[in-house]
Amino acid sequence: MDMEEPRIETETRRRRRRSLFRHRQVPVRMLVPNFFTLLGLCAGLTSIRMGIEGRYDLALAAIVFAGCLDGIDGRIARLLKASSRFGAELDSLADFVNFGVAPAFLIFNWGLGDLKSAGWICVMIFALTSALRLARFNSAIDDDKPKWQSNYFVGMPTPAAAIAVLLPVYIYQLGFEEIKAHWALMVVLVYTLFIAFMMVSTIPTYSGKLLGERVGREWVLPIFVIAVAVVAMLFTYPYQTLTAITLIYLAFIPVSWRNFQEKIAQGEAAEPAAVSEPVAPEPVASGGPAQSDPGDEPPKTTGRIFTLRTPDQPK
Repeated sequence: MDMEEPRIETETRRRRRRSLFRHRQVPVRMLVPNFFTLLGLCAGLTSIRMGIEGRYDLALAAIVFAGCLDGIDGRIARLLKASSRFGAELDSLADFVNFGVAPAFLIFNWGLGDLKSAGWICVMIFALTSALRLARFNSAIDDDKPKWQSNYFVGMPTPAAAIAVLLPVYIYQLGFEEIKAHWALMVVLVYTLFIAFMMVSTIPTYSGKLLGERVGREWVLPIFVIAVAVVAMLFTYPYQTLTAITLIYLAFIPVSWRNFQEKIAQGEAAEPAAVSEPVAPEPVASGGPAQSDPGDEPPKTTGRIFTLRTPDQPK
């Protein structure tokens, strides 16, 4: 393991607790990540407006755009060494609006509003669980944990939940209008509650945070090709791509849980090997006391050993 990674992680945590306005002049690099966060917040608010107006395609695009910005603002802050407490709090508030409130409004205006109070209670629970998930994440940000656990989230993160909960809207945009039938909307209601439960659960989900730190040389070109292909698919076949991404992500959750449990088991199996090695017996000085019989119990001594002399012996 790279010896620099623990130091970088500790330094990032320290900067995250640092106040942005403690100096009279704030470095410009400290503002750059916050611009991306505010841009994502504007996208989330625009999604709410588009959803109210019934322009679901633009509302979906705004949420996806906000999710892309949320994925890069934290990495930019770490690259520029511009993490701060102000930026962390602003990012959490923006995530609640972008991935808690905006998807709730969108799916309610799209179809759950036909269920009246039941649909409203469902989307309200979704928004509240996103707030609880963000609060839990912020309270545990400074907890010490093994390095490999940074590759996993506790529960489903809010950006992934926002993309996943809109799966019925993707299916509707693909031409399956039967999903807005009353019985289908009841299934959508249960599915929305399931995604809300996943956000506040303790089920580990893969995060991929460590992928941005080190990339193998042989993976550089394939990553570029995959990234360009995904972006091109999003622009050309947006609903098909979002549906496929959502289904793959949901199917990968059991795999993440199994890998997490295997790593936990490996760590518990390695703990007995970390027991302290037996201490070698101290050498006995020449002229010391004679050895005791094999049947005698060895004397237990602690501290320093003093040799007693009789008064007639020379010092």
